[in-house]
Amino acid sequence: MKDTIFIKPGQVAVEDVAMPTIQADDDVILRVVRTCVCGSDLWSYRGLDKVAEHSQNPGHEALAIVESVGDAITTLIPGDFVIAPFTHGCGHCAACRAGFEGGCLNHDDNFTMGAQAQYMRYQHGEWSLVKIPGKPEDYSEEMLKSLLSLADVMATGYHAARVAEVQRGDTVVVVGDGAVGLSGVLSAKMRGAKRIIAMSRHEDRAALARDFGATDVVAERGDEGIAKVMELTNGEGADAVLECVGTEQAVDTAVRCGRPGATVGRVGVPHNPKMDMQPLFYRNTRIAGGPASVTTYDKQLLLDAVLKGEIHPGKVFTKTFKLDDIDAAYQAMDQRQAIKSYVIVD
Repeated sequence: MKDTIFIKPGQVAVEDVAMPTIQADDDVILRVVRTCVCGSDLWSYRGLDKVAEHSQNPGHEALAIVESVGDAITTLIPGDFVIAPFTHGCGHCAACRAGFEGGCLNHDDNFTMGAQAQYMRYQHGEWSLVKIPGKPEDYSEEMLKSLLSLADVMATGYHAARVAEVQRGDTVVVVGDGAVGLSGVLSAKMRGAKRIIAMSRHEDRAALARDFGATDVVAERGDEGIAKVMELTNGEGADAVLECVGTEQAVDTAVRCGRPGATVGRVGVPHNPKMDMQPLFYRNTRIAGGPASVTTYDKQLLLDAVLKGEIHPGKVFTKTFKLDDIDAAYQAMDQRQAIKSYVIVD
């Protein structure tokens, strides 16, 4: 089968590898139909995260058909059409029951790898895989894009809004204009925010942020961006801030844009080694966040909202590629030619 291999920083390639097999009784073998490139995949592609050369690439988002199941799987049968979340919760530990399966207490190997392939081994599939009614051919390509967003970015954006405790009538700042940040804008709108300030200096992304519900766009960064947010909020700051990047500048911006007592929902994978907590103390700023609760949100509200046409998060996919062209899909995102690259596998 074809699989995406990390060759070296700046290069991935499709190679022929052995088919995955069931290795544990709660494994599920999936035939991937659609996958994509995540902004977090670019950390290794740009050489910022250390990844062994010529290793399996960390792609982690997929729509798929169940090919075969382990003996412990009772919720799925071959032929089921599913969303493959990047988190693999058990559904019954204290973390999962609280809706934080990104920290599942029963699964150490809790994150997807190898989704940019024709087939993948999905571990702990009993609860975490999300069934979609019907078959892929029942849906338009635009709908498939929105369904694929539920494997990660839409649920991650919603996680930022949830842990930031966005309430109806709030003023919200979203730091980051990638697919997760844009999904955060849409999520803040879903949760009833009255004013949503998107921080973006790229017009295509700013336009989609407005389409998703942003009322204001701030193009400035650093101190100038913070000053602009304060100007827009009469010097008070936002009720909630969604940090959707993970860099030191993004985190600094996020914690300084909130009013005293604000909550920052952090879903950008952290890449700053430390944080000065003293300014947060004197402003009563709360920090929350981590890996998204994908299965929980998909089952509770996001899948239904997509199927009913209430939200269209698949608009974050702005370029389409075949699996054989996976390196071009990475380059398009690396060079900001695409907000998010959509990959047709089958």
